[in-house]
Amino acid sequence: MFTLIKTQKYSAIVFAISFLFLTNFTLGQDQKEASAASPGHNQIVIKDFDFSPKTLTVKSGEKITWINRDDEPHTVVSVEKQFKKSTALDTDQEFTITAGAPGTYTYFCSVHPKMTGTIVVEKS
Repeated sequence: MFTLIKTQKYSAIVFAISFLFLTNFTLGQDQKEASAASPGHNQIVIKDFDFSPKTLTVKSGEKITWINRDDEPHTVVSVEKQFKKSTALDTDQEFTITAGAPGTYTYFCSVHPKMTGTIVVEKS
């Protein structure tokens, strides 16, 4: 009988710890998703040899992140050298810059030069 009570006690503790872990994990995911959707977070997805969106409008000082979802490496290079260029991005790798002065920034993939995009930076 003592063993049964002891086993039930440990089962309850394991359940409680598991519940707390899952609750914290879920809350962490909500916070991660919330930060991804927060103002100032702009993402350009590289997929199917294309930048999406093709044109992104941001405020000066906001972050811009490219993420490669292709199986091929890609780069992000400013046509006018208005921002630093990325290294070759493998699948799921990211490259982030901070938008500078207002203006229009065109960029391309140096590995696949037909891949182009535009960033329009507005005054914040």
